[in-house]
Amino acid sequence: MYLLLTLGVGLGALNTGNNLLFLLVALLLSTIVVSGVMSERCLRYLAVERLPASAAFAGEPFAMHWRLSAARAPAFALTVSEAGRALPAEASCAYLPAGTERVLRAPATAGRRGPLELTGIRVTTQFPFGLFAKSRTFSCPGTVLIFPKRSGTRGQARESRRRHHGDQPGNSAVEGSGEVVDFRELSEGEDARRVHWKKSAAAGKLLRTVREREEHSAYVLHIPGHLAGEPLDRECERAAATARWLLSRGNEVGLEAPHICLAPGRGPRQEWQLLCALAWAGFQRGGDQ
Repeated sequence: MYLLLTLGVGLGALNTGNNLLFLLVALLLSTIVVSGVMSERCLRYLAVERLPASAAFAGEPFAMHWRLSAARAPAFALTVSEAGRALPAEASCAYLPAGTERVLRAPATAGRRGPLELTGIRVTTQFPFGLFAKSRTFSCPGTVLIFPKRSGTRGQARESRRRHHGDQPGNSAVEGSGEVVDFRELSEGEDARRVHWKKSAAAGKLLRTVREREEHSAYVLHIPGHLAGEPLDRECERAAATARWLLSRGNEVGLEAPHICLAPGRGPRQEWQLLCALAWAGFQRGGDQ
C-alpha cells in the first residue's frame, strides 16, 4: 500500500510539475531508505539459539524456547519463528537492549509423532515505522522428538517374568517392600536396616518392621514390523498408554520393535525412554514409513 501511494504521488509530481509533490515523493522514498537501514541494524548484531523443547505429545500444545541476544546495538519489534512450515510457533520481543539476552517462549503443536527436523530460525522486525517487514534466517538445524498422542486405549503386553520385589534368594523369612503390617523382635543374623528405632526405643528392645509382600511383574510391549503410517501411529499410542498404566502400578515395562529393543525397567526414566523409543519407531532409517 505504501509503495502504491509513493508511486501515485510520483506520477502526480511528474504530470503536474508541482514542487511540493516532488518534495513529498522525496520524503516517502527517504522513509523507505531509513526503514531499511534501521531494520538491518536491528538484525545485524543478533544471535539466536533454540533451547531444548519440553515434553511434546502429538496433538497437544508444548513450549518452544529461543534465546535471543544483541551484541552491539539494541533491537526493536522482533518476531521469532521457526523457518519453514514444519512447526508453526512464533514469539515476540518489543525491545532487546544491547549486551543482553532474553528467552522467548511460544506454544506449538505437532500433528503426529516422530522426529521433527528443524532447519533454522527466522527473526523478523518491522522497526521503525511498521511499514515494511525485514527478516533474517539463522541456520540452526535440530530435531524435536514428538511423543505418541496420549490415548486411553491400551494394547496387549507380554509378561516376561514374575518376581517378588524385596525378596532375597534363599531366605523365605524376608518380607517384601510394601506397607508395614507388624513389628517383631529382631533375631540374630537379620538385617539391622529393618529396625524401627522409634518403636525400639519405646519398647526397650530392637523391633524390626514386617512389610507386606508386593508382587510385581515385568512386561514387554511388541510393535509389529509390518505396520506403517497411521496404523503404526495408533499402535504406538496404545503401547504408550499401556506402558503408562503398567508403570503406574509398579511393574517393569520393556519394548520390542523393529530396530528397537528396550529392556524392562520401572520409574520415570524408563517411561521417558519408552516414549522416545515409540516416537522413533518407523523412522530409524531416516524415512517416514
